[in-house]
Amino acid sequence: MELLKQWYKAHEQEILRDFFTFLRFQSLSGDPAFKPQAEAAAQWLCAYMNQMGLETTLWQTSGLPVVFGSYEKAGKDRPTLLIYHHYDVQPIDPIELWDSPPFEPEIRQAQVYARGAVDNKGQCFYSLTAIKAWLALGKKLNFNLKVFIEGEEESGGAGTAAILASKKQELQADYLLVVDFDIPSISSPGITLGMRGIVTMEVECRNSTSDLHSGIHGGIALNPNRALVTLLSSFWDKQGRIDIAPFHDDILPLSEEDLSQMDMSFDLIQYQKTFGVEAFCSEEGVTLKQSNWLRPTLEINGMVGGYTGAGFKTVIPAQASAKISCRLVPNQDPIKVVQAIESHLKKHAPKGLMIKVTAPHGAPAYRCNFNSKLVSLVASAYEEVFKKPCQYLLCGASVPIIVQLAKVSCADVAMIGVGLAEDNIHAPNEHFGLDRFELGFLTMTKIFERLSLL
Repeated sequence: MELLKQWYKAHEQEILRDFFTFLRFQSLSGDPAFKPQAEAAAQWLCAYMNQMGLETTLWQTSGLPVVFGSYEKAGKDRPTLLIYHHYDVQPIDPIELWDSPPFEPEIRQAQVYARGAVDNKGQCFYSLTAIKAWLALGKKLNFNLKVFIEGEEESGGAGTAAILASKKQELQADYLLVVDFDIPSISSPGITLGMRGIVTMEVECRNSTSDLHSGIHGGIALNPNRALVTLLSSFWDKQGRIDIAPFHDDILPLSEEDLSQMDMSFDLIQYQKTFGVEAFCSEEGVTLKQSNWLRPTLEINGMVGGYTGAGFKTVIPAQASAKISCRLVPNQDPIKVVQAIESHLKKHAPKGLMIKVTAPHGAPAYRCNFNSKLVSLVASAYEEVFKKPCQYLLCGASVPIIVQLAKVSCADVAMIGVGLAEDNIHAPNEHFGLDRFELGFLTMTKIFERLSLL
């Protein structure tokens, strides 16, 4: 441990320089205008990993390329570890709420501020730094290592998913580490053993060929804004439960044995203090932690209709639209969920109102093998670095590609990381603590050490 810490301190300025170079790439996968920047980030990663000593190449997809690196010198009888990351980032809007430019990394109070600082460039880069240190110190990787870094996690991953089957041989592994998750606190390490799935939809309501004058047509033409608000409000019953048949039919609950291993505590006071939330939305009879980890959700992510600029424009809009998403739990089928929501909307829509639903992407929920050798090994590495017991967690968020990647690689999975809920992931002023960057680095090296001794 001391040798690793000394190496890190001796190379810290070089590490931060390269990390900041990585952060400056505007690798937004959801906006085609940024494709050249995202591709440049992939090319930079490829060159960086080759320089470290990995055999690295770009796998082209219909979207953004995958960076794939390997170091397979341990032999066929030794275990293989596959590590997952992504180099793409979320949009930066609203830009006016950033305290510094999102693609010009800045250190303030030992925190790195930038888009992607933690999700996932920061976690990716401490992982690569751990590999670099291990090789530079002459340590023997007595296992085979593969690194998979995709560029479409934040936009559904359609191109990435399409090539997985053709890369089955290259992706074969015994263990898969998904390094894209949080810990409960800076003093409490934790392994994530399950995450919810996701499906996103766009709903459009239309009632005329153009916007209408609200004086001439008011009281005659149904306002799509009003209709859409009414339809969306019908998604939930008075107890806060999603009231769409057959939304809940296929849900597979967590067993009592597995549930007993989870830390289901929730510090409501600290949550309110950190995020300023005063109103809550869990189902009646369901705790807030259960609602986030064990229950599906349906969220309205955005709405637009009519005039929203400065001043006033008295119109009945021709159409209104909303972006909605569902977080899914095990055994829910994203396609069936979309069909259920579309049927509900059309059943409850006023006669004559046109309803159109499009679903860009979806992915099912995933649960790890709670008792795998990998989970035990990672827990002991965490505990050595943090000097605290490792907690077992679930996650309300989603990493869509993992279900397919786990299936193609045939690997046991553990989902880890050192992010914190208060890192402003997906929000303005995203940040990542330098102390946690080092803790992540040390944890990865300790995982390598344990795998080498298996």
